[in-house]
Amino acid sequence: MAENKENLNKTVRPWGYFINIAEGNNYLVKVIHVNPNGKLSVQSHNHRSEHWYITKGLAKVLLDKKEYSLKKGASIDIPVKAVHSIFNPAEIELELIEIQTGDYLSEDDIIRYEDIYGRV
Repeated sequence: MAENKENLNKTVRPWGYFINIAEGNNYLVKVIHVNPNGKLSVQSHNHRSEHWYITKGLAKVLLDKKEYSLKKGASIDIPVKAVHSIFNPAEIELELIEIQTGDYLSEDDIIRYEDIYGRV
């Protein structure tokens, strides 16, 4: 039964997928799965900050023109309006927990600057 509920919350993207696992007043928690060589668009948000915690794999994070390498157990904070992206350079799936906080938590609060999948 839980698997069916999980599939209802699963949103597929060109780079992998995410599942919303918790939502409340001014917060949203997702599990994000990034395919090998998958990359989320270079983007920012006007209404939310994000906290990323790596649970599996290796992440290359772009945050305001600086690059960070994060392994399992590492985390990073993405402030409101910060330009950011995440890339999976490994041959295994990257998994992270994303905690969004802010006054508006919707997918339409994504401002894309670059995208290898042509979504700009």
